[in-house]
Amino acid sequence: MLCQEDAQQIEAAILALQPTTPGTHFIIEGRIGRPPMEKTSGSQKLWQLAQATAGELGIELEEGTAGGASDGNTTSLYTPTLDGLGAVGDNAHALDEFVYLDQMVQRSALLAQLLLEPQLI
Repeated sequence: MLCQEDAQQIEAAILALQPTTPGTHFIIEGRIGRPPMEKTSGSQKLWQLAQATAGELGIELEEGTAGGASDGNTTSLYTPTLDGLGAVGDNAHALDEFVYLDQMVQRSALLAQLLLEPQLI
């Protein structure tokens, strides 16, 4: 899993690239615009709470990591954040994206219980 320090090193390495073919040059624009979503003690505590709460509701949660970026990459800099607790489905952001309607009530209950948890305030 990448951390902010890794992202800074990768960005610096890209910006330092130099062409090896005589008479050519690079124009490198942009930067890494989203920080990596790092595990924090707060997010670990929130994950443990989410697992326990999900268990009480009969929901099985699995921890995972994925590439890419979400709003969670930014919010995790400021507050404990879990990504992926939304609707259950597949093919996110594609024309054939779908959700399992029969799982919406349970997932909504999980999110509501987490939001009401006094430990998180």
